[in-house]
Amino acid sequence: MRHHQEAPTEGEVRMLREKARHIRLETIRLIEIAKVGHYSSVFSCAEIFASLYYDVMRLRPGEPHWPDRDRFLMGKGHAAVGLFPVLADHGFIDRALLDGYTRLGSPLGDHPDMSKVPGVDFSSGSIGHALSNGVGMAVGGRMSQRNFNVFVMLGDGEMQEGQVWEAALFAAHNRLSRLIAIVDRNGYQLDGKVDDVMGVESLAAKWQAFGWDVHEVDGHDLFALTALLRRLRADDARAKPACVIAKTIKGKGVSYMETEPGWHLGYLAPQDAQSAVDEILSREI
Repeated sequence: MRHHQEAPTEGEVRMLREKARHIRLETIRLIEIAKVGHYSSVFSCAEIFASLYYDVMRLRPGEPHWPDRDRFLMGKGHAAVGLFPVLADHGFIDRALLDGYTRLGSPLGDHPDMSKVPGVDFSSGSIGHALSNGVGMAVGGRMSQRNFNVFVMLGDGEMQEGQVWEAALFAAHNRLSRLIAIVDRNGYQLDGKVDDVMGVESLAAKWQAFGWDVHEVDGHDLFALTALLRRLRADDARAKPACVIAKTIKGKGVSYMETEPGWHLGYLAPQDAQSAVDEILSREI
C-alpha cells in the first residue's frame, strides 16, 4: 500500500487505467491460447483488479507468501485469466508461464489453484465459498495479531448463494473490520440477467441489514473506486466489515460484448480478436 486516505492523483489514475487496459489485452491474448474463456467477466472487474493490485493492497513484489500481505479471494474464479498477468507483473509467477495458459502441465487453468500458483490465496470457482474463507483468514489474522486486510471479490449472481449470507452474518457478529467484500454488480450471470434468474435487490439494504458498512461506487471510475478502497483500507476506526457494491458493465471495453450476455464464455476468431484489441486501445474507459 502506497497511500492512506488521500485521493489518487491524475497521474496515478492514468497509470491504473493503463493497467486495466493491459489486463483486458492480456485476457484476449491468453484466451486465444486456450480457445475458450470468460472475456466479459474479466472486463467488468478489470478496474477492480488494477485498483487493488497496483495501488490499494499491501504487497511485496516477488514475495507471494509474505505473512503480512493483504489477501485477495475471488468468488468469481472464472475471471482468473485476468488475474494471472497481474501476478506475473508482481513477480509472483514467471511471466513465461502465461504463454502456456491452460496447456497440458501448466499451473494456470481456467480457475485459480492456490496449490499451484503463488499469489493465489484461494482456489475458487465453486461459487459461494470465497467469503467464508475470507472470514476465516480475517479471524486468523486477528488471532495471530497481524494487521493484513482481506479483500473478497464476489459476483452479483453469487448473492443467490446462502453460504454468502451465513458468512456475512458471522463477519458482522465478530466485527471483522479488516474484511472488505467487493460485489462486481454487472447485472449478469451465466443464465442471463441476475434479477431475472433470482432477484437480489435491494442489495445495499441487505448488506446493511446484515451489519456491514456499505458503499456503492462506479466500478469503472478509477478515481472514485481507488479513493474509496484506500479509505476503507486505512480506516482503523471502523468496527464492522465493509461491503463495496461496484456497479459495472459486463464486457466493458468491447462494445458488442457490453450488449451481448452470451460473451460470459466464448472465443473470438482472430479477426474479431484484433478488432476487440483495436477498440480497447482506442477507447478511453
